[in-house]
Amino acid sequence: MPKPTSRPITVEWGKETVVVSDFPRTLPGASAVDDRAKLVRAGAANPHAGLTEDAWHAVARASTAPMLVAHQLRPPTSDGSGLLLEEHVDGATLRSVHSRVWLSELFPGIQPRTSQEKLDVDDPKVIGEADGDHPLALLRYRYRDRNHLWEHVKHTLNITLHRNSYAESILARRVTRALIVHPAVFEFEDGDEPVTALVARDGITRLASAWKVLGGAALKNEEIAEEAADALLTERRQPANEPRKPLTQRLALGREEYRRRLHDEFTAAIDAAGASGAVTDRTIRIAQTYVVPTHIAVGIEPHELSALRVEDVFDDALRSILASVHVEFKPWDDAAQNVEVATRALKLVAQTRSAEWGMEKLLQDVHALATGRLPEAAVPEIFDDPRIPGTALWRAVYLVHALTRPPLHEELKARAKDIKNDRRMSTKGYAGLLGPVIDLPWRSEKGSALAQARNAWSNGGVLCADVLADGWHPVPTEDFTSLVEPALKGDAGARCTLAVAGGIALIADKLLTRNVGSAVAAVRQVGKVPFRADVSVVIGGLAARDNAAGLWLLAHAAQRFRSATMPGNTSARPRLGPGAVPPPYQHVAIDLDAPDRIARDGGAERALTTWDVVYASDAERAEEKIELMLRQSGAAGGPPAPSSPVPPTVLPAQRTGPAQQPPQSPARPPSIAQLIEDQRKQLAKQLEGAIESLRHLEGLGAHRTFPPLLGDAEEWAALRDNAVEIVATVEQHNPKKAEESEEPEEPEDDETEDAGL
Repeated sequence: MPKPTSRPITVEWGKETVVVSDFPRTLPGASAVDDRAKLVRAGAANPHAGLTEDAWHAVARASTAPMLVAHQLRPPTSDGSGLLLEEHVDGATLRSVHSRVWLSELFPGIQPRTSQEKLDVDDPKVIGEADGDHPLALLRYRYRDRNHLWEHVKHTLNITLHRNSYAESILARRVTRALIVHPAVFEFEDGDEPVTALVARDGITRLASAWKVLGGAALKNEEIAEEAADALLTERRQPANEPRKPLTQRLALGREEYRRRLHDEFTAAIDAAGASGAVTDRTIRIAQTYVVPTHIAVGIEPHELSALRVEDVFDDALRSILASVHVEFKPWDDAAQNVEVATRALKLVAQTRSAEWGMEKLLQDVHALATGRLPEAAVPEIFDDPRIPGTALWRAVYLVHALTRPPLHEELKARAKDIKNDRRMSTKGYAGLLGPVIDLPWRSEKGSALAQARNAWSNGGVLCADVLADGWHPVPTEDFTSLVEPALKGDAGARCTLAVAGGIALIADKLLTRNVGSAVAAVRQVGKVPFRADVSVVIGGLAARDNAAGLWLLAHAAQRFRSATMPGNTSARPRLGPGAVPPPYQHVAIDLDAPDRIARDGGAERALTTWDVVYASDAERAEEKIELMLRQSGAAGGPPAPSSPVPPTVLPAQRTGPAQQPPQSPARPPSIAQLIEDQRKQLAKQLEGAIESLRHLEGLGAHRTFPPLLGDAEEWAALRDNAVEIVATVEQHNPKKAEESEEPEEPEDDETEDAGL
């Protein structure tokens, strides 16, 4: 029977309309048990494939046409040719089959786009699998329990949709590019039965977007993610007289039942519409997402010179393919790339060179510390020194030291360069790789400054020449100020420890950013600098042997640093109104004449600014630039006195007492003036309530980067539009507006600043 001629259909999607060029009017039915069994037998017989029997059953369940997959799995001919897809990567050849699979059979794997963030739900532990000395094309994901698995599926889909969505494209054209998937065994630390299924490693955004299309534009991302997690992990209830099946089968039957309901709903709608009649948007959404194209990894063959442990060959091959796609061609954001490249390079070096260097245990522990598998409390044990405080900042200090020592430093740079397919790896590029590794413990707590901090790492970070030089070791201490005196006397370990610890504190707390400011100024101002320089140059200047002010600045910054919050003197998290919670700490400016070297104004500690940091890194250069700027501006005499730090902007105080009602005659209706006054008071109360809600939200969101504080893009836009409308209306009724329009002031000359690099 010929297919009916397709006609474009317009579908409502939220506030937009999407033109659907075509959609299938029939859905594939459930596959036959015999066909699935033939696929399992064909896979087991193919010498180039490598999966367990349970994994083959997972592939068979997911495929819409098992016989076509079985055909691809036929043993190769005598000349070695076969139908399996082959991809050659460093150290291995990955073999896959192409198949359309049910959307409801694909679990999201670990999302690389969010691997640089600290989220509420931890990723599972990932463990490779081998059969003797031959790697298998599957992984084990170890969760705490089944609830951890459900939460991880939901959280991954939710945050993926928050980051990006292809929903409109998929609604219009379906998923057209194949997802890269492979079998995985979900294990549970509480002793529950393991589950074997397929996970998506590339195309998680497409997978999440397909669930979004199926659920509809009206549902929030979190609701979509919950529906998907329920569909994937709801068991089918068994009759009481039926022998209990394994958990893998019970869940698979639950997903099959979910698909049957969708299929029945779709078929009933098509039958009601007739061969070419109009159908509902829901029917089209089911048709566009019921199945998705995939490449399913079924075999892995290590090359002869591969030095990786056999159980790690498959995961490394997959990560190599993902890197080639998302680092070279369709890049993730910089932070996600840097995490992927840095951790993969470190793992490769740890497995291939550590035995040769006699550092096998140390490098494995450093890799675990860098990826978060070992906490900062393990630092004293890893580096065999009980004097090391087990804090987030000392974790950062020892990681920077370990990852910049020869021969590990050069080997890591070489591996990272190969992964990124770059010709060279500069110091700035290497520092950029370290940034998301270093900030792991405080990613969410200091999330408001995260982007600026990572830009600062890409501008050199703390990798100044002295830190990169060989021959120094961190000096553990509970008091960083105790390191200043030995540093001034020539102790390279004390000096570089201050450079790394203090520099990391300044970067994380947004007191030192890329190119250290967008504007220069001759006077001390928040957000300005006396001259521009790379971050690593500023850190190097502060840590110079003869720079007492710089070393004290670094010492106090490191000593005051708190990984669980932001300081008061940062622009990264503005505070709302007079009721805001006082900052838990602040960084301080330096006065070498004070006993504790802390500058004070009228008894109060002077808050540190970026201007102070840059000035202290090279006072002589700063004075030259200040003098030049003053001459260019036509000013006479010496530099003006430093201005006080600009206080954070606050909203004006609101009256909280009971409103006084004007006397009102009971015999008369209220006048228009009285109604206006009453309504104005009501507006003031509602605005006070809105400010309190924002303060409460700020408090709830102070230690996380997800979920978004003001909702997804659509929710935020609605809030913004309402806020803008309020501000515009209030400004329109400004009592001074009429006076200013009658007697306009003469415009002042714009202040010119040196904008050159």
